[in-house]
Amino acid sequence: MSLAPHSAPRAAPQPFGAHLRHWRERRRLSQQGLAHEADVSTRHLSYVETGRSQPSREMVLRLAERLQVPLRERNAMLVAAGYAPMYRERPLDAPELAAAREAVERILRAHEPCPALAVDRHWNLVAANRMLPHLMAGADASLLQAPVNVLRLSLHPQGLSPRIVNLGQWREHLFERLQQQVQATGDAALASLLEDLRSYPVHEGAHATQLEGEHVGIALPLRLRITDGQVLSFISTTTVFGSAVDVTVQELTLETFFPADTGTAEALRRLAPAD
Repeated sequence: MSLAPHSAPRAAPQPFGAHLRHWRERRRLSQQGLAHEADVSTRHLSYVETGRSQPSREMVLRLAERLQVPLRERNAMLVAAGYAPMYRERPLDAPELAAAREAVERILRAHEPCPALAVDRHWNLVAANRMLPHLMAGADASLLQAPVNVLRLSLHPQGLSPRIVNLGQWREHLFERLQQQVQATGDAALASLLEDLRSYPVHEGAHATQLEGEHVGIALPLRLRITDGQVLSFISTTTVFGSAVDVTVQELTLETFFPADTGTAEALRRLAPAD
């Protein structure tokens, strides 16, 4: 009798109908609602979802578009329906992505003397401008080893969390953003990341409610104490490629920080590297 090790059986691939039902329910649409959005009959959509009818490639793409399915998952839907994947996934340093890479670098560099960074779909740091190290200073070296996950770095007790003045509010803000991303993508790795982040211990007082002066501006600020003891206050914006047809490019997010007060603006000018 052979005792040779064997690999665990792979899960059977899901049929197209299962993919369709998953995304329809995630978007909280009835069959009738999606049929109206996609300009098909409810009966035909029901047949497609139950496997009684085979969708055309055009139909797969139309339904995926109406359901705002990410490109990575659109490829999975195409394969499940018996078609070749449509959207390529290439590393950011591939020659074909030179234009996207240059655009990212231009945005990051042009944003100085304010911090800016780019992350992938799992919040791993892809690129940053020369101001970001000022915000990361003091974090444990283990959190700065590639790939650097910026959410772990921000909320880990050995990362930036001891220096975030409004940590309770900032944690909830990041949790809400990540939960929205999980809802939009269905990404299990993001759901696991959120669970891990929620388990991080926080120092006493971090769960305090609104601080004096908070919420009087246009957005919740990040208030971070830097190494010289000064508290910098930032608001942030995010940028994505709106017409991406490459999986890697669609999943890139640029986060740019702006000073929320004059003191922060002056401090950033002092910290800026000389060109």
